[in-house]
Amino acid sequence: MYLKEDDTLLFIGDSITDAGRDRADATSLGNGYVHAIAQSLRDRANNGPGGIPGPSPRVINKGLNGNRVYDLESRWATDVTELRPTVLTVKIGINDTWRRYDRQLPSPVAEFEACLDRLLADAARTLAARLVVITPFLLPVTPEQESWFDDLLPRRDAVLRAAAGNGAQVVRADLVLTRAARDREAARLAPDGVHPSPLGHRLIADAWLAGAGAL
Repeated sequence: MYLKEDDTLLFIGDSITDAGRDRADATSLGNGYVHAIAQSLRDRANNGPGGIPGPSPRVINKGLNGNRVYDLESRWATDVTELRPTVLTVKIGINDTWRRYDRQLPSPVAEFEACLDRLLADAARTLAARLVVITPFLLPVTPEQESWFDDLLPRRDAVLRAAAGNGAQVVRADLVLTRAARDREAARLAPDGVHPSPLGHRLIADAWLAGAGAL
Protein backbone atom coordinates (compact mmCIF):
# COMPACT_ATOMS: atom_id res chain seq x y z
CA MET A 1 0.00 0.00 0.00
CA TYR A 2 1.29 3.43 -0.93
CA LEU A 3 0.63 6.55 1.08
CA LYS A 4 -0.05 9.96 -0.39
CA GLU A 5 0.88 13.33 1.01
CA ASP A 6 -2.78 14.26 1.49
CA ASP A 7 -3.77 11.01 3.22
CA THR A 8 -5.34 11.08 6.68
CA LEU A 9 -4.07 8.18 8.77
CA LEU A 10 -6.25 7.27 11.74
CA PHE A 11 -5.19 4.72 14.34
CA ILE A 12 -7.78 3.34 16.73
CA GLY A 13 -7.43 0.76 19.48
CA ASP A 14 -6.63 0.27 23.15
CA SER A 15 -3.84 1.46 25.44
CA ILE A 16 -1.14 0.15 23.11
CA THR A 17 -2.34 2.67 20.53
CA ASP A 18 -3.22 5.34 23.12
CA ALA A 19 0.30 5.26 24.59
CA GLY A 20 -0.29 8.18 26.92
CA ARG A 21 -1.70 10.67 24.42
CA ASP A 22 -3.18 13.93 25.71
CA ARG A 23 -6.89 13.53 25.02
CA ALA A 24 -7.42 17.28 25.38
CA ASP A 25 -5.12 17.82 22.39
CA ALA A 26 -6.42 16.47 19.08
CA THR A 27 -2.90 16.50 17.65
CA SER A 28 -1.37 14.43 20.46
CA LEU A 29 -0.07 11.07 19.27
CA GLY A 30 1.18 9.64 22.56
CA ASN A 31 4.64 8.16 22.92
CA GLY A 32 4.15 4.80 21.23
CA TYR A 33 4.08 3.27 17.79
CA VAL A 34 1.71 5.88 16.32
CA HIS A 35 4.10 8.67 17.25
CA ALA A 36 7.03 6.68 15.83
CA ILE A 37 5.18 6.15 12.54
CA ALA A 38 4.30 9.83 12.25
CA GLN A 39 7.88 10.86 12.98
CA SER A 40 9.24 8.47 10.37
CA LEU A 41 6.82 9.82 7.76
CA ARG A 42 7.81 13.41 8.59
CA ASP A 43 11.48 12.50 8.36
CA ARG A 44 10.92 10.97 4.94
CA ALA A 45 9.04 14.05 3.77
CA ASN A 46 11.78 16.35 5.06
CA ASN A 47 14.42 14.43 3.12
CA GLY A 48 12.71 14.52 -0.23
CA PRO A 49 14.23 15.21 -3.66
CA GLY A 50 16.63 18.11 -3.60
CA GLY A 51 16.52 18.24 0.17
CA ILE A 52 13.36 20.32 0.08
CA PRO A 53 10.95 19.49 2.92
CA GLY A 54 7.54 18.37 1.74
CA PRO A 55 4.16 17.58 3.28
CA SER A 56 3.48 14.30 5.01
CA PRO A 57 0.21 12.53 5.73
CA ARG A 58 -1.93 13.75 8.62
CA VAL A 59 -1.89 11.31 11.56
CA ILE A 60 -4.67 10.97 14.18
CA ASN A 61 -4.50 8.79 17.29
CA LYS A 62 -7.82 7.53 18.70
CA GLY A 63 -6.54 4.83 21.03
CA LEU A 64 -8.19 4.58 24.45
CA ASN A 65 -6.91 2.72 27.48
CA GLY A 66 -8.83 -0.42 28.37
CA ASN A 67 -10.89 -0.62 25.20
CA ARG A 68 -12.32 -3.87 23.95
CA VAL A 69 -13.79 -4.27 20.48
CA TYR A 70 -17.27 -3.32 21.75
CA ASP A 71 -15.89 -0.02 23.04
CA LEU A 72 -14.62 0.75 19.56
CA GLU A 73 -18.07 0.11 18.18
CA SER A 74 -19.67 2.50 20.67
CA ARG A 75 -17.48 5.39 19.53
CA TRP A 76 -16.97 4.43 15.88
CA ALA A 77 -19.19 7.14 14.39
CA THR A 78 -17.49 10.04 16.19
CA ASP A 79 -13.93 8.74 16.37
CA VAL A 80 -13.71 7.20 12.89
CA THR A 81 -16.53 7.95 10.47
CA GLU A 82 -16.80 11.69 11.20
CA LEU A 83 -13.04 12.16 10.80
CA ARG A 84 -13.02 10.69 7.28
CA PRO A 85 -9.65 8.89 7.31
CA THR A 86 -8.30 7.57 4.04
CA VAL A 87 -6.14 4.98 5.82
CA LEU A 88 -7.58 3.33 8.93
CA THR A 89 -5.52 1.12 11.26
CA VAL A 90 -7.23 -0.98 13.94
CA LYS A 91 -5.33 -2.61 16.83
CA ILE A 92 -7.64 -4.46 19.23
CA GLY A 93 -8.05 -7.75 21.04
CA ILE A 94 -5.73 -8.10 24.00
CA ASN A 95 -8.19 -6.52 26.46
CA ASP A 96 -10.93 -8.85 25.23
CA THR A 97 -8.64 -11.64 26.41
CA TRP A 98 -7.22 -9.94 29.52
CA ARG A 99 -10.62 -9.03 31.01
CA ARG A 100 -11.61 -12.69 30.89
CA TYR A 101 -8.78 -13.54 33.28
CA ASP A 102 -8.65 -10.56 35.62
CA ARG A 103 -12.35 -9.60 35.80
CA GLN A 104 -14.15 -12.71 34.56
CA LEU A 105 -15.60 -10.55 31.78
CA PRO A 106 -15.93 -12.80 28.72
CA SER A 107 -15.72 -11.71 25.11
CA PRO A 108 -16.74 -14.79 23.11
CA VAL A 109 -14.54 -15.09 20.06
CA ALA A 110 -17.48 -15.42 17.67
CA GLU A 111 -19.05 -12.21 19.00
CA PHE A 112 -15.68 -10.45 18.96
CA GLU A 113 -15.13 -11.45 15.34
CA ALA A 114 -18.61 -10.38 14.27
CA CYS A 115 -18.14 -6.97 15.90
CA LEU A 116 -14.73 -6.39 14.32
CA ASP A 117 -16.08 -7.52 10.97
CA ARG A 118 -18.92 -4.99 11.23
CA LEU A 119 -16.51 -2.17 11.97
CA LEU A 120 -14.17 -2.97 9.12
CA ALA A 121 -17.05 -3.46 6.69
CA ASP A 122 -18.53 -0.12 7.74
CA ALA A 123 -15.23 1.67 7.14
CA ALA A 124 -14.81 0.05 3.75
CA ARG A 125 -18.38 0.93 2.76
CA THR A 126 -18.80 4.44 4.13
CA LEU A 127 -15.26 5.77 3.84
CA ALA A 128 -13.74 3.74 1.04
CA ALA A 129 -10.72 3.79 3.34
CA ARG A 130 -7.71 1.56 2.97
CA LEU A 131 -7.71 -0.75 5.97
CA VAL A 132 -4.86 -2.02 8.12
CA VAL A 133 -5.24 -4.40 11.04
CA ILE A 134 -2.52 -5.01 13.63
CA THR A 135 -2.75 -8.39 15.32
CA PRO A 136 -3.00 -8.66 19.12
CA PHE A 137 0.03 -10.12 20.87
CA LEU A 138 1.25 -11.32 24.24
CA LEU A 139 4.78 -11.82 25.55
CA PRO A 140 4.21 -13.71 28.83
CA VAL A 141 6.28 -12.50 31.76
CA THR A 142 4.40 -14.54 34.41
CA PRO A 143 3.33 -18.20 34.44
CA GLU A 144 -0.31 -17.12 34.66
CA GLN A 145 -0.08 -15.28 31.36
CA GLU A 146 0.85 -18.46 29.53
CA SER A 147 -2.74 -19.65 29.97
CA TRP A 148 -4.05 -16.57 28.18
CA PHE A 149 -3.05 -18.08 24.85
CA ASP A 150 -6.04 -20.42 25.14
CA ASP A 151 -8.19 -17.35 24.53
CA LEU A 152 -5.81 -15.13 22.56
CA LEU A 153 -4.79 -17.48 19.77
CA PRO A 154 -8.37 -18.13 18.57
CA ARG A 155 -8.98 -14.38 18.89
CA ARG A 156 -5.91 -13.61 16.77
CA ASP A 157 -7.23 -15.99 14.14
CA ALA A 158 -10.56 -14.18 14.27
CA VAL A 159 -8.73 -10.91 13.64
CA LEU A 160 -7.02 -12.44 10.63
CA ARG A 161 -10.33 -13.70 9.23
CA ALA A 162 -12.04 -10.33 9.70
CA ALA A 163 -9.12 -8.59 8.02
CA ALA A 164 -9.11 -10.99 5.07
CA GLY A 165 -12.87 -10.73 4.68
CA ASN A 166 -12.67 -6.96 4.35
CA GLY A 167 -9.53 -6.62 2.26
CA ALA A 168 -7.45 -5.21 5.11
CA GLN A 169 -3.69 -5.34 5.13
CA VAL A 170 -2.34 -7.17 8.17
CA VAL A 171 0.62 -6.18 10.31
CA ARG A 172 1.66 -9.26 12.29
CA ALA A 173 2.78 -7.64 15.54
CA ASP A 174 2.41 -11.03 17.21
CA LEU A 175 5.04 -12.57 14.94
CA VAL A 176 7.36 -9.55 15.00
CA LEU A 177 7.49 -9.36 18.78
CA THR A 178 7.64 -13.11 19.34
CA ARG A 179 10.61 -13.34 17.00
CA ALA A 180 12.30 -10.41 18.72
CA ALA A 181 11.82 -12.14 22.08
CA ARG A 182 13.97 -15.05 20.92
CA ASP A 183 17.06 -12.86 21.27
CA ARG A 184 16.15 -10.86 24.37
CA GLU A 185 14.00 -11.07 27.47
CA ALA A 186 10.30 -10.59 26.83
CA ALA A 187 10.20 -7.90 29.53
CA ARG A 188 12.54 -5.74 27.43
CA LEU A 189 9.85 -5.65 24.75
CA ALA A 190 6.76 -5.53 27.00
CA PRO A 191 7.50 -5.18 30.73
CA ASP A 192 4.08 -6.48 31.78
CA GLY A 193 3.71 -8.82 28.82
CA VAL A 194 1.14 -6.57 27.16
CA HIS A 195 2.27 -2.94 26.95
CA PRO A 196 5.31 -2.43 24.74
CA SER A 197 8.51 -0.77 25.84
CA PRO A 198 9.95 1.94 23.57
CA LEU A 199 11.77 -0.84 21.72
CA GLY A 200 8.56 -2.84 21.37
CA HIS A 201 6.71 0.19 20.01
CA ARG A 202 9.55 0.84 17.56
CA LEU A 203 9.29 -2.72 16.25
CA ILE A 204 5.54 -2.35 15.73
CA ALA A 205 6.07 0.97 13.96
CA ASP A 206 8.74 -0.52 11.70
CA ALA A 207 6.46 -3.43 10.84
CA TRP A 208 3.64 -1.02 9.96
CA LEU A 209 5.94 1.15 7.86
CA ALA A 210 7.35 -1.87 6.05
CA GLY A 211 3.94 -3.29 5.25
CA ALA A 212 1.69 -0.29 4.93
CA GLY A 213 3.76 2.84 4.99
CA ALA A 214 5.44 3.21 1.62
CA LEU A 215 5.21 6.77 0.29
